This record gives sequence, structure tokens and C-alpha cells, in this order.
Amino acid sequence: MAQKGVQLETFSCSICLDLLKDPVTIPCGHSYCMNCIKTHWDEEDEKEIHSCPQCRQTFTPRPVLVKNTMLAVLVEELKKTGLQAAPADHCYAGPEDVACDFCTGRKLKAVKSCLMCLLSYCEKHLQPHFQSPAFQNHKLVEPSNKLQENICSRHDEVMKMFCRTDQQCICYLCSMDEHKGHDTVSAAAERTERQRELQLSRQNIQQRIQDREKDVKLLQQEVEAINGSADEAVEHSEKIFTQLIRLMEKRSSDVKQQIRSQQETEVSPVKELQEKLEQEITELKRKDAELKQLSHTEDHNQFLHNYPSLSPLSQSTDSSSINIRPLRDFEDVTAAVSELRDKLQDILRETWTNISLTVTEVDVLLSQPEPKTRAGFLKYSQEITLDPNTANTWLLLSEGNRKATAMDQQQSYSSHPDRFTSRWQVLSRDSLTGRSYWEVEWRGGVSVAVAYKNISRAGNWNESVFGYNDKSWALNCNQNSFIFLHNKIKTPVSGPQSSRVGVYLDHRAGILSFYSVSETMTLLHRVQTTFTQPLHAGLWCNCCGDTAELC
Repeated sequence: MAQKGVQLETFSCSICLDLLKDPVTIPCGHSYCMNCIKTHWDEEDEKEIHSCPQCRQTFTPRPVLVKNTMLAVLVEELKKTGLQAAPADHCYAGPEDVACDFCTGRKLKAVKSCLMCLLSYCEKHLQPHFQSPAFQNHKLVEPSNKLQENICSRHDEVMKMFCRTDQQCICYLCSMDEHKGHDTVSAAAERTERQRELQLSRQNIQQRIQDREKDVKLLQQEVEAINGSADEAVEHSEKIFTQLIRLMEKRSSDVKQQIRSQQETEVSPVKELQEKLEQEITELKRKDAELKQLSHTEDHNQFLHNYPSLSPLSQSTDSSSINIRPLRDFEDVTAAVSELRDKLQDILRETWTNISLTVTEVDVLLSQPEPKTRAGFLKYSQEITLDPNTANTWLLLSEGNRKATAMDQQQSYSSHPDRFTSRWQVLSRDSLTGRSYWEVEWRGGVSVAVAYKNISRAGNWNESVFGYNDKSWALNCNQNSFIFLHNKIKTPVSGPQSSRVGVYLDHRAGILSFYSVSETMTLLHRVQTTFTQPLHAGLWCNCCGDTAELC
């Protein structure tokens, strides 16, 4: 089989890689298919120099091609044996492969491209680059389809220089033409310089990768620590609440047992007296029946004879022992339990705020930056509703308690200690302790505010009005201006007028920001402070007809 391989290699055309067809031998001694070498030389006619595709020996003038009859006979003998020199299918170039520029017909895959020849070669056609000293200075690279990009489109020369002035590759003719006087160097020198920069960039990138990997590891440790701490807190909290629930169940059982015991104590003498009275009633009915029967006796003697034999009536039960009184004992128990419930609710309400605030103040590694776009803010949007129990009686709440309108007549709200009485104000139902964002659509003159729940609901301006005390922060919105208020200090605010105001709150970071919202968001005012309590969103309508709606 090795010998047959040598024979096939010997009698194959190095251009088409098939067995020779009409073989011809050129002056250098190499043989080709007549059509293959003729086509190759036809392409070189413009240069008036013809060369051997294998050894690159040149001939002038173009040699006359004569069929080599001995080779033709030998090839015919090989054909009769049925041997073929066709390469395997996987050696042929596909649509995404770089094809050999020397192959005719079906082209093979290129294994290398030459930056000097600007051609790509399969393994067979690449051999002269390894065998002939004429190719020893040629630069071989991985197969590329972009070799023509190394040719100057203006001068049709290989671009071996680089113009630093214009930052582009050029040929030597360009350096003497439109790039004359520019800072030019060889492409190799520029590559060396850029290679050095590239290496520094890689070192920087690798260092950053190491730094980021350390950061990722640190963050992973932080995540594990947070998860572990949270799981432990949940477990302990569940145990504590379970204990509270069991305690409440125990107290409930004790109260139930005491009530049932007292119920039995109270019912027992009542039932005893009831049975005694029922027995007396039965005896009286029997005695009444005897008397009735005797009264109907017609014989006078018989009547007188039987009358003395009637048994005397038993002593009657003293009705004064029956004391019917209003039953209030168990009502008092219910009232006492209700009072306990109310006290527990108050305690839970007060302590829950502290628990919630403590949870949100857990210190973690990262602090979230304030969003830059409206889409970023909307990720923290809250469904805020207004609390009717806080609304001033001159405010009408509508749209699912999301809109407040100042009216010219009082509304029929029930009395409540949380209600604002001095100004047309209202607070949100739920408190805000984390990162929150909401928008208010306003008309007329309103204040968009946040406040602690313990802000005064009555009294003078300094006690109850948004922005005039240390328990509230407010942006006053009018048709021509914005004014920020806190603790009686007024700060004029400049910014585009808009009927919609956005409010961003990061309670833990102590950030409160007001934005003018239209097609874009413009910061109007930012507060950096420390919030000591949960906050509630607030609205204040200044005059009759003014409206403010949570969007």
C-alpha cells in the first residue's frame, strides 16, 4: 500500500491533485495537466513572466507545451488498475473554510496563508515554501480570507508601513505621496509598539480579573453570612412567636376552664332548686286531681267519709330564695379579655414598627446607588393609599383613596384621634421604611410630603403642618414655583414646571429626593439626613379645588 501511495503521488498534478490528464513537462522538470498549467500561465500573461507553481522558476518567453507521451501511457496504466488520487471529502474546502488559491476544480482547504504571496495554500501546494530557499523569508500564518486587505487599493502594493498621523496601514508609495511628511514607521515596528501596549493592557485586565474575583468571593461570603443570619433570625423568631402563641392558647384554655367551672358552680344550685320546684308542682297536680275527684262525689255521706283521709299539703318552697338578677359576671370576663386584646394590639403596633425598622437597618456590604432613569426608579414604585382616618374633614378622598380634593363643604368622616384638624392634610395608610418611589399628579397648590406618624394632628402651624417642624419634609408645588420646607426653613427650588412630581426615598441611607417628571426626570431637591422613624407619604391641598393624586 505504501508503494501505491508513492505512485499516486508521483503521477498526480500538483495543481488539481488528480492523476495527470494530457501530461506535459515544463523546462524545470515538473509535470502538470496540460489544461492546468495552461490556465495557470494564462493568468500570468499580463506579467509577461511565467513560473512553475512548485519551484517558482521563471521562464521567458512562455514555453511551448508538448504532451509527454511516456507519462500519458503510465497514467493510462494506473487508470486501468482502478487507483485514484482523489483526497477525502473532509479535505475539500466548505463555505466557511479558506480555500487553496492554487487548486483548480474542487478546491482543498488551505492550511496556511502567505503574507508575502498574499495567497492561501493547501498542504500539497504549500510544499515549495518549505523546500525552496526562495520562500524562506515568506511569512506563513493561519488561513485567512482577508489577505487582500493587505493590498493598497490605490497602488496595488502590499501595505508594509503604518502612518501614525492618520492611524492607518499604507504602502511605501503612499509614504511618498499623500502621507509624505507624516509620522510613518514599518508595520512591524508599529506592531511591536502596539504589542507592548497590548501586553500592558492584558496585565491590567488580568489584575482587574483577580481583583473582581476577590470581590466576587467577598460578596459570596457576604451572601452566605446574610443568608445564615437571616435563617437564624427566622428560626429564633418562629420559636418566640410559637411560644407566644402557646402562651395565648394556654391563657385561652385557662379562661375557658375558669368560665366553665364558674358556670357549673352557678348552674348547680339553680338546677337543684329547679328540680325541687318541679317535684312540688307534680305533687300539687296530683293533690288537685284528688280534690277534683272528691268534689264530684254526689253521695254526701261518702264525701264526708273520704274528706278526712286526704293527705295534707307539703310545705311550699320559699320563693324568696329565687333571686333573679341581671347576669353581668361573664360579660365582665368578655370585657376584660377585650381589654387585654386591645392592649396587646397596641403593644404589637408600637413594637412592630421598631422590629420592622430594625430589620431594614441590617448592615450589609453594599449600598445601592440612586437610580438614574425613570425606569430605574419605577423598580421601587409603591402602591400607596391614603388613610381616611387621617384625612381632614374638608378633604374628599376618591379613586380608591389615592386622590385628595379640597372641598367647600365638610365630609362626613367619623371622629378619630389620627385625623388632621387644623389643615387640609392626609397621610398614607402604610409606613415606608425601605427604598420607595411614588409619583403625585397635582393641580392648584399642594404640598407633596413625608412625615413621621407621631406628627401632631392639631395645633398651630409649627406642630402639625407639613414642612414646619422636624417631623416632616415637604415640597410645596405652585403654578410658578417650587419651595422645599423642613423645620420652618424654606428653600427655593429651581427646575422645569411639571404637573407630576416623583418622590424617591431610601430610608436606610437617609435619602429623600424630589423630581420633576415629564418626558424626562429632573432633580428638584435632595435631602441627606438620618430618619429615626418610619415615614408616611403625605398630601396637603392649600385651597378649595386643589387636587393631588398618587399615580
